[in-house]
Amino acid sequence: MAAKLSGIVQGDCLELLARLKPGSIDLAFADPPFNIGYDYDTYDDKRSCEDYLGWSRKWIEGVIRVLKPDGTFWLAIGDEYAAELKMMATRELGLTCRSWVVWYYTFGVHCKTKFTRSHAHLFYLVKDPKAHTFNADEVRVPSARQLVYGDKRADPKGRMPDDTWVLRPQDLPEGFTADSDTWYFPRVCGTFKEREGFHGCQMPEQLLGRIVRACSNQGDLVLDPFAGSGTTLSVAKKLDREFVGFELSKDYVKAIGDRLRKAEVGDPLDGFADPLTSAPNTANGTVRTVDGRRKKRNGRSNPAPSEESSEQSTLWA
Repeated sequence: MAAKLSGIVQGDCLELLARLKPGSIDLAFADPPFNIGYDYDTYDDKRSCEDYLGWSRKWIEGVIRVLKPDGTFWLAIGDEYAAELKMMATRELGLTCRSWVVWYYTFGVHCKTKFTRSHAHLFYLVKDPKAHTFNADEVRVPSARQLVYGDKRADPKGRMPDDTWVLRPQDLPEGFTADSDTWYFPRVCGTFKEREGFHGCQMPEQLLGRIVRACSNQGDLVLDPFAGSGTTLSVAKKLDREFVGFELSKDYVKAIGDRLRKAEVGDPLDGFADPLTSAPNTANGTVRTVDGRRKKRNGRSNPAPSEESSEQSTLWA
């Protein structure tokens, strides 16, 4: 019997994935627990290696089942299990990895006895390597020929980002260029206006925006089985996609619902998309917030957009 499904659903992703109709999802993005002992409110992030990998296999199989034949799956993961999950997804479960993207970020957690980690892995996976959505023109960036050399031979539309993503090259000596193979997006720190505050592992909207724009079209259905802070769903809504998210924590579900009611189709994504203009401007006693709006020091920013309810769709098998 079909059931109504709203933007965010509380429950275990294994159970909810099993209830979704097969072949109903255009794009899935998953940022699962990394099994590194993070203090979630309802989930044990300290499983044995065998238990974690067995659980991961089950939910990845669930994602594959609900993807359309031409669907796309992005998986974000840390160093500890990146190799195992990539091998599982491709060699064992039949997906094709089109890119292994490295997300580089600043403000990594400080370490005293090893190098500070400042990256995560993003696997771009598809069911069919010959039939899938990839909107190249939606995610092109200016090339070095355009920005540095003024070369007339440069494609005026820009070039594709490489597979290591950078968004603030001025933070580094010589800087990463926008067309390099590192995606640089600053981590959403506690002091950022973009920070929702109820979840400690929040993805930047601009990172998800690049994925959603490239690998789905308006009206497509986007799934996040680990909704967390709700970034995937918020970005999908702003970019005029249908969306569904699963989240184990009742408290997180409530907070995500509040976030979604404040987002409207067509709203700009939080953060800066242009790596060459993303440094905050503090001239004349003002600061630029991460969504581009200015405010006086110690002043208030613009009010949040008006709330609206999420549309519902029938997806249960």
